[in-house]
Amino acid sequence: MDFLRPAGWEEALAAKAEHPTAVPIAGGTDVMVEINFDHRRPEYLMDLNRIADLAEWEVGADTVRLGASVPYSRIMEHLRAELPGLALASHTVASPQIRNRGGVGGNLGTASPAGDAHPALLAAGAEVEAESVRGSRRIPIDAFYTGVKRNALAPDELIRAVHIRKADGPQQFSKVGTRNAMVIAVCAFGLALHPGTRTVRTGIGSAAPTPVRATAAEEFLNAALEEGRFWDNGKIVTPSVAQQFAALCAAACNPIDDVRGTAEYRRHAVGVMARRTLTWTWESYRGARRSTEGAA
Repeated sequence: MDFLRPAGWEEALAAKAEHPTAVPIAGGTDVMVEINFDHRRPEYLMDLNRIADLAEWEVGADTVRLGASVPYSRIMEHLRAELPGLALASHTVASPQIRNRGGVGGNLGTASPAGDAHPALLAAGAEVEAESVRGSRRIPIDAFYTGVKRNALAPDELIRAVHIRKADGPQQFSKVGTRNAMVIAVCAFGLALHPGTRTVRTGIGSAAPTPVRATAAEEFLNAALEEGRFWDNGKIVTPSVAQQFAALCAAACNPIDDVRGTAEYRRHAVGVMARRTLTWTWESYRGARRSTEGAA
C-alpha cells in the first residue's frame, strides 16, 4: 500500500487523476476500521490533512459551505443555529475522540447507509461539491447515493465541501442503537420543517440499501398542513395526520435483518421516530410562532 501526501488541493486533484483508485483519508474513522479488519486493502491511500481549506466553513446569507474535513465537534460547537439537524446528528457519532477527527466528507465518501450525517443532509437539502482536474460540480444529495456504499463521484473526483441550506425552521434527528454511545445506527431519522416554502423534508438511515427520503410521507404531510392551514393557524398537528405520516415513513424503508436488528423492528422504529420528531419540530414551530406574535 503506497501513501500519497499532497501539500495542497491542486496537488491532491492531480494525484487522484493519476491514481483514480486512491482512497482519500482525513479523519480516517471509517477507512482505518476497514483496513484494520482487512475488509479493504487499497493500492493507494491519500492523506488530505495538510489541506487546510477542507477543515474550514463559511456561513453565507442562505447556505453554509462546510469543508469536507470539518470535524463533527466543530459543527456541534459553531453551527448549531445554522445546521441544527446536522448538529444533533453529530452528537450521536461514536465518541468525543472520533467526533474530533471525523467529518461529513468521510461519511459521504464511505456512503454507508448507517452514516449518521446522511438523514440530516437529506432533510436539509444539501449539495455535495465534487472536484477533479476536469472541473467542479455540485451533486444534489438526493442523487448522491447510488447503491450500498456507492456514490455518484467519478473515479478522479474528490469531495471538497458540502453546501447546506441554513435552517429556516425547526429540525430534528433521532437514532436507535443497541447502546447509548460508540454504536452503529440500527436506524435513524431526520426531519426538517421549511416554513419559507411550506414544505417538510425527511431523511432515513440504516433502513434501506442507501439513505433515503420518505417522499410519499412528505407529500402527504405537505398537503395536510396546507389543507388544514396549519402553517398559518399554528394548531397542533392532529394525531391522525401524525400517525399517517409515521406509517408512510415506515413504508419508505427497505431494511434487512442483521445482527443489530430485524427488518420488522427497523420499520416500526422509523415510524415511531417519524411521529416523535414531527411532534417535536411542530411544537418548536408553534412556540417560535407564538413568540413572534407576542413580540408584535
